[in-house]
Amino acid sequence: MDQVFTGKVALVTGASRGIGRAIALALGARGATVVVNYRSKEEDAAAVVAGVQAAGSRARAWKADVADRIEAPKMVDAVAAEFGRLDILVNNAGALQDGPLMLMSDAQWDAVVRPALDGAFLCSRAALRPMIGQHSGAILNVSSVSARIGVPGQTNYATAKAGLLGFTRALAAEVARLGIRVNAIAPGLIGTEMAAQVPAKVKDKILAAVPMGRMGTAEEVAEAACFLLSDAARYVTGKVLDVDGGMS
Repeated sequence: MDQVFTGKVALVTGASRGIGRAIALALGARGATVVVNYRSKEEDAAAVVAGVQAAGSRARAWKADVADRIEAPKMVDAVAAEFGRLDILVNNAGALQDGPLMLMSDAQWDAVVRPALDGAFLCSRAALRPMIGQHSGAILNVSSVSARIGVPGQTNYATAKAGLLGFTRALAAEVARLGIRVNAIAPGLIGTEMAAQVPAKVKDKILAAVPMGRMGTAEEVAEAACFLLSDAARYVTGKVLDVDGGMS
């Protein structure tokens, strides 16, 4: 596999499992030094670190709540200080707390919206400092097909993921002249632990709308992420790449 990220340092939030895990492993397989952020799943994060190291790249786990206004920027600043640079930020951390809006609690709303939107804001704002100093950097926000279509019971999730699309476009226009690119991916129904939380009837309805007729894999999403983060996409910014089997 081409070592297209050799010499680059990447921070992937929510990387202990699912899409974040796959992106962290894919970046490591391509030569990047990878910081695996997690909030609570220490053993899973350690396994991802071991996977990156097995591919021949450096890696370490970093515990932090990306929605915390102290922990998030502290983590980003410390990563840049420890490794001397920060080239890639993947805002992937997120959660699923489905339910009808009329019955949705404040806690359910915050558990989904805050990691996605506050997390992207806090981590990106901190990451811009070292990236501006380098006059280079790439930020990738992990959105969802739910930002484009209406899935009953996911008003919190759809709001969070749609917000990331606006965040992506605005920030991309703001920092393009500084040598920093900002893009997003919008996965469809992907076979991860999060998808396992979706009720079978809802999952079947979603699959019926997928022209390819199957769920995607986290590894397929990671391939798209690596393209947008690599120099192969050096003239691409402010864009959203759908990875959804044609669903959108």
